[in-house]
Amino acid sequence: MFKAGPYARVARELAETAFGSIEYLEETESTNADAAALLEQAPLRGHTIVAEYQRRGTGRKGRVWLAPAGTALLFTTILPRSIDTDRLWVVPYWSALAVRAALITWGVQVTLQWPNDLLIGEGKVAGVLCQSSVSGPSARVACGVGVNVRRPAVDPGIQPPAAYCDDVAAPERAGLLASILREFDRSLFMLDQPERVSAAWNHAAEMPGRRYRLALDGDRRNFEAIAQGLGDRGALRVLRDDGKHETIALADARVLR
Repeated sequence: MFKAGPYARVARELAETAFGSIEYLEETESTNADAAALLEQAPLRGHTIVAEYQRRGTGRKGRVWLAPAGTALLFTTILPRSIDTDRLWVVPYWSALAVRAALITWGVQVTLQWPNDLLIGEGKVAGVLCQSSVSGPSARVACGVGVNVRRPAVDPGIQPPAAYCDDVAAPERAGLLASILREFDRSLFMLDQPERVSAAWNHAAEMPGRRYRLALDGDRRNFEAIAQGLGDRGALRVLRDDGKHETIALADARVLR
């Protein structure tokens, strides 16, 4: 039996769902790394690991996620079911939609930004990073989520500057985790409906029409474009300012803010 610590109430409330198993750690290297080691253990499907502090929290492409203890909701959830390998790309977009829906219920209005960020205005308030273990046509997946809940007393020096939930509202972390896990449970069926996920994500990301500044991997130059929406396998379709249409694969670029 795992100790849920300050999230014990959440575990009790969600006991009848697929996401009622919660483990609390005061400190760990990374909840994603912890969950990745457990992906093949069937009894831990639907299990969530929450950490007060991560010594080596990571974002996309190995970037560092900085979050002083007590300021963020940091967790990774192992999905309770396998995912078809050719639909793995859907998971981070589905996850972001669930986090967004939960934040809105707490009065935090956010916009999605390709590929895995949630913004208040121009500041990043949350991010999603998924881990998978592939076995032929199916995969086990863990969804890592970090939400900046409380602005730290001392500025951590994040660049570009981050946003925090308490800039606009004051969700408490246990309640926010419960809301996100309930959204995971409610929308789990959508993982089999990639077109529906894409359409919902495009709407939440204000596409088509949102302006992006992008840097392609291996190219020091950046460019601006109008995002048109998600393409195949989560790629971003854009219209460059020079009139050129382009599709940018998930692994090939990063967004500059």
